[in-house]
Amino acid sequence: MEPRLNFYAEAPELMNAQMELKKAVDKSVLEKDLIHLVNLRASQINGCSYCVDMHSREALENGESEHRLFLVSAWRESPLFSARERAALAWTEKVTLISDGGVPDALYQEALGHFSKRELTHLTVALGLINTFNRLCVSFRAIHAVPDGSQG
Repeated sequence: MEPRLNFYAEAPELMNAQMELKKAVDKSVLEKDLIHLVNLRASQINGCSYCVDMHSREALENGESEHRLFLVSAWRESPLFSARERAALAWTEKVTLISDGGVPDALYQEALGHFSKRELTHLTVALGLINTFNRLCVSFRAIHAVPDGSQG
């Protein structure tokens, strides 16, 4: 598979703004390990291999276990995730797939049981950001590194 274009080179002003938002999200009130989990889950849903690769690696570097990363896509059936993480992953799925009926009131209330309104706003902005990156990478065929260090 060949990349279609380098979106950083084609729109540096927009990508710089996107990266500033990423810096703000990374400094947000949310735990880094939670941000890694939701970034990974949204990227899995969107089929973004570039972002799945990146966020898996970043999570490992941040101390996340391989075991939990392997189970992110099956989080509902795994006992390895806290109630707060489960609420975040459920929120991630509904926000990422927003065209499938929006976000139900019951899920909003469940999320508020684990997140303050400020935290939920930060989480939703983080999800908007990763979904934008996923759409850029999938649309323009961003290629992740392969194990031997070369590009695909």
